[in-house]
This record gives sequence, structure tokens and C-alpha cells, in this order.
Amino acid sequence: MIRINENYLKLKASYLFADIAKRVTAYTAANPGKPIIRLGIGDVTEPLTPASIEAFHAGVAEMAVRSTFKGYGPEQGYAFLREAIATHDYAARGADIAADEIFVSDGSKCDCGNIQEIFATEGLKLAIPDPVYPVYVDTNVMAGRTGANLDGRYQGITYLDCTPANGYVPAIPSVATDLIYLCFPNNPTGAVATREQLVAWVAYAKANKAIILFDSAYEAYIRDPKIPHSIYEIPGARDVAIEFRSFSKTAGFTGTRCAYTVVPKSLMAYDDAGNAHSVHALWNRRHTTKFNGVSYPVQKAAAAIYTDAGKAQVKAMTDFYLGNAALIRAAMTKLGLSCVGGDNAPYIWINTGTDSWAFFDKLLNEAQVVCTPGAGFGKCGEGHVRISAFNSRENVETALARIAATLK
Repeated sequence: MIRINENYLKLKASYLFADIAKRVTAYTAANPGKPIIRLGIGDVTEPLTPASIEAFHAGVAEMAVRSTFKGYGPEQGYAFLREAIATHDYAARGADIAADEIFVSDGSKCDCGNIQEIFATEGLKLAIPDPVYPVYVDTNVMAGRTGANLDGRYQGITYLDCTPANGYVPAIPSVATDLIYLCFPNNPTGAVATREQLVAWVAYAKANKAIILFDSAYEAYIRDPKIPHSIYEIPGARDVAIEFRSFSKTAGFTGTRCAYTVVPKSLMAYDDAGNAHSVHALWNRRHTTKFNGVSYPVQKAAAAIYTDAGKAQVKAMTDFYLGNAALIRAAMTKLGLSCVGGDNAPYIWINTGTDSWAFFDKLLNEAQVVCTPGAGFGKCGEGHVRISAFNSRENVETALARIAATLK
């Protein structure tokens, strides 16, 4: 008989955002005359920038002419995009990353979930923050690296607690681990890591022959010049880190789908006998086996953000969302709620001091505003909610007025 992968049975009954969607759908069906404002899921609302749209149209036009038509492209991405990334995202910040160490994909969520396939299942020691983007945990559960979920946490994971006491930036664990997930600016908390904190993580990874999976999807929102945008700004990080980046939040590509992962050629992992193997080669093998590349017009649109016009337009877009974030943070602070994020990230992490799902339901039912309950991100998320800055200014202002009236 055909058998299932029983590791899927360890997962919670459903995915966080699916739970939210069910509650919102039920409320909307019961209250059709009460419009909802969504500040929960991190989906952008502003259109693609003019530079990207122009390049997108040009790419589509090329597909309509025999002489410029493109069929299958390189699975790793077209050279024009990889070279632009290497120049503007890395060389410009003093990071030594070559174009052929960059793998273009259709989304960081996919890459963050897929990267674990190239590492061992048995005996691998995981270090994952709490609260955390659910994909990090769930894909490792699916792969069989964890035990059962007991009291909200899976056996076999070293959880890195992110709490008000440590500014929501986890401390380095006292035990050795092999695969470390870090996300800065953080989703969900909006916290950022200092250069000194990242230096310590790189040193820890080197000492333990570990690899850091560094999710930098929100780096375009960093405004503090002292905060690194990339793990590769830290000396030695090439030897211990893989970095994930996305055009989704940087340039509004959530519906267009384009991202990239950086795997340096100097990064090594080991077999059971202790022999070193190139992680770059392993990821290239996986990538080319299971992925056929991002469409040519989409890559043209992504490359356009590195033009002078594109850079200015992306900066204006991220400034707009940060303006929303500043309004949200100020409003929450005025209500007496402690919060972080919103200055170098598009998320505001609010310490409500109450049950996070109860707070979610209160805002939904009384203010018709959707947030994200912190408990859905992990045990340390309880007592918090995340509010996203991704919406129109009018909707944000309306939502804040409703929340103030509800919580006064």
C-alpha cells in the first residue's frame, strides 16, 4: 500500500495564516456591511515601480519577436540580473560575492523551505528563534528532523528565545548546533541585529562548523547606517552563511515572484566520514534538478530596480511603508503598549500583555482590523501581536482610529 510521510502528522493542524483567513472569512460572511482593514499578512499594496513596469513591458515585447524570444533560461538566473545583484547589493557594501554565487528563484519562502533538503536528516542539530517565520520550523518537521510537538515546541530543536529582556535578538546558545536560522530585520518582531551581534554569530558558527541561514528579505527597510544589510558584511561570513533575499518586499514583487539565494563557493559541509563538500555545488545540483528558472520578463523587471531611477523609486516605496510603520508605532505607544520594529522594518511587534488570539479577535470583531497573533509564531510570541505597515495611508489611519476607539 502507498504510505505517507508521517512527519507531516507532527505539524499543527493548519498553517498560521490559514487560521487567520478562516476567522476573517467567517467574520466577513456574518458581517457583510463591515469592511475589514488587513494589517496582518505581510503582502504589499502599492503597484510595481515605473522602472520595473517599463522593463517588464520591454521583456514581454521581446517575447513577441522571433529574434528576441527566450525559451528556457539558465536555472540559476540570467547573467544580467545576477551581475546587477552582485554589484549593487554586495560589492557596493564591501561584501565579496560573485555573480555565479547567486541563484535567482521565484521566492525566498521557497528557498528557505528547500535549502534544508541538502543537509542531513539524522542527527542534525537545529537552532531556530522563537518567535519565528513558521516556514523555518515546519519544513524541518516535514523532513523528519524533529520529534513531537510538546507544549508548543518540537523536540529536537534548540529554540532561541526572543523576548523583551533581550530586545527580541536571541542570545548565542550554550550548546553546539549545526544549522542556525537568523532573520534580520526580523519577521515577525521587526528587531535588527547589530554588527557586533552578527560578528558573534559568525564566530559561533565557525567554532562549531555550523551554517547560518540568514534571511534578509527586509534589508531594504534598514535606515540606521550602523546596521548591516547583509551577513556578508561580517568578515568570515562567506565560510559559514547562506543568505536569502527577496524582491517581494523590496520592490513589491509579491505577485510577480522573484528572489535570490547566495551560496558562496567557500562554504563547506561534511559527510559522515568528515570529508568536506561544496554547499554551492550541492545547491546548484538541487536547484537545476527541481527548478526551471524565473521568467525572462520578470528578471528584466527585477534588474530595473538597480538603475538610478529604479533605486530612487524603490527608496520612495519603502519610505512610504516606513511612514505607515511610524504612524502605527506612535499610535500603539500612545495607547500605552510597548512595541519594537517599525523603524528599520515594516512590522511593529506589540507587547499586549494578553492572550494574542484573544487580542486578534477583539480587533477583528470590534475594530474590523486584522493583525497577526504572536502565538502563531512560537511560544515566545504569546502576549504579542504583529501589525504590518503594508497598506494604503488612508487605510492605516482609519485602522488606527478604530483601534484607538476600541482600546481606549
